[in-house]
Amino acid sequence: MGKAPYKSVWDLQTAIQQRLVDEKQQIEGNESDPKHQSNEVFLFVEHPHVYTLGKNGKKKHLLKKVGQLSEIEADFVESDRGGDITYHGPGQIVGYPIIDMERHFTDIHKYMRYLEEVIIRTCADYGIQAGRIDGLTGVWIEDRKVCALGVRCSRWVTMHGFALNVNTDLSYFKHIIPCGIREKEVTAMQELAGHLLDLQEIKKRILYHFSAVFDVKISQSGSLPELDEQFPSLKNSEAAIASTHL
Repeated sequence: MGKAPYKSVWDLQTAIQQRLVDEKQQIEGNESDPKHQSNEVFLFVEHPHVYTLGKNGKKKHLLKKVGQLSEIEADFVESDRGGDITYHGPGQIVGYPIIDMERHFTDIHKYMRYLEEVIIRTCADYGIQAGRIDGLTGVWIEDRKVCALGVRCSRWVTMHGFALNVNTDLSYFKHIIPCGIREKEVTAMQELAGHLLDLQEIKKRILYHFSAVFDVKISQSGSLPELDEQFPSLKNSEAAIASTHL
């Protein structure tokens, strides 16, 4: 989707999620194969500078007053995703898979581990050894977080997702306690690689590994009603829906 405000994309996700939920309800009680429902959606976006607080997060983990965020050209949004506070901004790849977990597996913890696995494999493609830390969500390089995760489910249909720091300005994390974890720091793939990385290539690698880990086929969609309505400038654009040739 290129660059788009957090709240606008949140509204878009909500609309897509609700459509998938409604379609699930329509087929309940008949013999239709759930796999014949409409396609699931994977959105990529970069957000302008914004701090988002999860529904279980603590506002005190924002170390700068909300009224002062304009000084750093940042916004603040209280979200309905899981997790605490995090930062989104230019140079960061944000991925929003909106999928019906009942077509895959009904285990939110497994879903989170699968998302982590996608990012771990993507980092490995760039010679970066990433992994997990017991008891903590996200993808880590030693004790520094490179990717934050936070999701929401409604009738097993997901929204929100992950934020991978690639060419991210890490100074923006100084104004929060990332994910509410005081003793851990953040990092970015650029910092570890020593040079700027191609975001488009990394997105292709993410989709490649997502298709393998989740055992799905990812293809270009010609139209997405909610996207056409809320982001008409992207209508019929190849950039509108994340895709790759597998």
